[in-house]
Amino acid sequence: MRRFVFATFNRGKVREVAGILHDLDLEILSPAALGIATLPEETGDSFLDNAVLKAAGVFLATGLPTFADDSGLEVAALRGAPGVHSARYAGGDGHDDVANIRKLLAALRGVEDRRARFVCNVACLLPPSDLPRDLPARLPGCVRLLRDHPHAPPGVALLAAEGEVSGRIIDTPRGHEGFGYDPVFWRDDVQKTFAELTAAEKNGFSHRGNAFRALREALRALRAPAAGGA
Repeated sequence: MRRFVFATFNRGKVREVAGILHDLDLEILSPAALGIATLPEETGDSFLDNAVLKAAGVFLATGLPTFADDSGLEVAALRGAPGVHSARYAGGDGHDDVANIRKLLAALRGVEDRRARFVCNVACLLPPSDLPRDLPARLPGCVRLLRDHPHAPPGVALLAAEGEVSGRIIDTPRGHEGFGYDPVFWRDDVQKTFAELTAAEKNGFSHRGNAFRALREALRALRAPAAGGA
């Protein structure tokens, strides 16, 4: 079983991703389990930048294959806000879901256009020894193999995956599952908010589910240790 580190302290994300990657021969470790108490600041200009920053910090500290994600909510009427600032939209130390939702609904008060989308970018850093000699010309889905991202450690392979899902924002939070903006993110096709879905239902089409499923298939295509373990 190959050890990977998921560079996050968000337990909700860990549960979601563990469910998505359950059929891979992986032991997913938290930074805390390896003695890491903090992650690099999310100072990037994009979701991918922030994901690479977090993954690189943990990779350099542990030497283990590491993945991280940065995700957020983009609201059409707010010109894409809160975007990369989603977790800290209400200010302070961030990750105050109730305060973030309260600010979002206040910003949308009286606004008819409630279109929104969740976006997720995943960065997976692999040591050169984990790569096959002959890399495939193309990777599955939306995954890119990058070798020159400014925030990635030199000589390390970066797999970048992206996923998104569209919906709209409702006025009153509904449901108690999930986290973040899930209670106000409504899907017309299922007539529920993300917070009213089970983890399995949400993973079936969520932005994070789409991105990590793409990463899973790319790891298999690359014949990385995630596909068979070591």
